[in-house]
Amino acid sequence: MKSISLIIVGSRPSASHSATWKMYFEMIAALLFCACLAGCGAARSSKYYQLTIPGDNNAADPPAANVYPVSLLVGPLNTSHLYREDHIVYRSGGENMGTYEYQRWAEPPAEMIQDVLFRSLRSSGRYRSVISLRSSVRGDYLLQGRLYDFEEISGASMAGRLTLELELRDTKSGVTVWTHLYNHDEPAAGKDVSAVVAALNHNVQRATAEFAASLDQYFAAHPPATPTP
Repeated sequence: MKSISLIIVGSRPSASHSATWKMYFEMIAALLFCACLAGCGAARSSKYYQLTIPGDNNAADPPAANVYPVSLLVGPLNTSHLYREDHIVYRSGGENMGTYEYQRWAEPPAEMIQDVLFRSLRSSGRYRSVISLRSSVRGDYLLQGRLYDFEEISGASMAGRLTLELELRDTKSGVTVWTHLYNHDEPAAGKDVSAVVAALNHNVQRATAEFAASLDQYFAAHPPATPTP
């Protein structure tokens, strides 16, 4: 840091002038000290969170007789711009919403939730194949949906809110054959961001299990024809 020298040339000041100059120097010193703190202070670092992603477990695959002979395509989730970015969203006072500056997701929520769904369905072993829509492979059914809410609910008690709707479309006929809406506020164990993130993570796992069970019920009630070899 450059040093600052002040040189005063003139007659000897009076006592009143000395007090005035002393106050002036003290103000200058305080301003310089604040500027030094602002310039030399370390920037606040961001903290990142991620949802629990299921892993593939081929050893737990069910017998071939319990596998539905269909290929599922898992498409992206439509959502607002809030959930296409990495900021953690909070809601307080009804319609008031905001985002944390230094508390963020490792990836945009819509992408993370899609990945959780994709990995969970693929690791279940209930389908002949589960494929990401980003690949060039064609599937029998397209699973897609819309993410409406994924946020902290602030108030007397904290919670993590998830509102997600999925639909299953027959790719040959173009007809939507199944829909399921999930809407749940998961209570948080504390009032800090980490506790809310844990509640949101638990909410996603709960929703994934519910979607998987509902899909299982649909295919059990509407058995797909076994493709001709």
